[in-house]
Amino acid sequence: MTANAELPALKTNPKMIVFTDWDGTVTLQDSNDYITDNLGFGVEQRKAINKDILDGTTSFRDGFVKMLKSVSAKKTFPECVEYLKQHIELDPGFKSFYEWASANNVPVVVVSSGMKPIIEALLGKLLGTDAVKNIEVISNDVEMHQDGSWDIIYRDESSFGHDKSRALRPYAQLKERPVLFYCGDGVSDLSAARETDLLFAKEGRDLVTYCQREKVPYTLFRSFKDIHEKVQAVFSGQQTLDQIKD
Repeated sequence: MTANAELPALKTNPKMIVFTDWDGTVTLQDSNDYITDNLGFGVEQRKAINKDILDGTTSFRDGFVKMLKSVSAKKTFPECVEYLKQHIELDPGFKSFYEWASANNVPVVVVSSGMKPIIEALLGKLLGTDAVKNIEVISNDVEMHQDGSWDIIYRDESSFGHDKSRALRPYAQLKERPVLFYCGDGVSDLSAARETDLLFAKEGRDLVTYCQREKVPYTLFRSFKDIHEKVQAVFSGQQTLDQIKD
């Protein structure tokens, strides 16, 4: 397998790659929901938008903008970052998983519909500066204006704003490639749900609802401890992908 310069996770010729959503998957709370609920227009309106996205009556792109505009009308971006650094917690199983993955040449790639400056600030706070350097983050960005207001800058023109499948598909289409995993929990993960060898979907979240409705195979997880156990079992040859699928 030859490393592709356009696919950074291949540069060390890994046996497998773990792609993961960030908010509500690596972290216990969804940072975007958290600032919307506490600094923006609140839980009720945010849940109504999420339902519309899941039902297909509005796009993720449009719904997400409405959520964030309710926040940016009240708080500057740096204020939001500091607020999140005080309140967002890491999934209790992620640190040990990340350490195991780093020691075993298993790249961890964050594929997020959030904003890169927030993710990197939280990575630095929760895991340290080495994690910021070592974990590739594929996400949207942010534009800050002189008056203190700010806007999300979407990665692409899709209805998701960031179609996560576009980040995964170049790896999936290689003739010779590592085993690919994806971990997610919500509506922003819908486009990525079919792109890897095994999908981990978080218990009780919208991605499970979608997978059940669309008959997309998935493996349930409660925390990254579950993911760690199953990925490590495949890595060591103790179990096959088919054996750990639900």
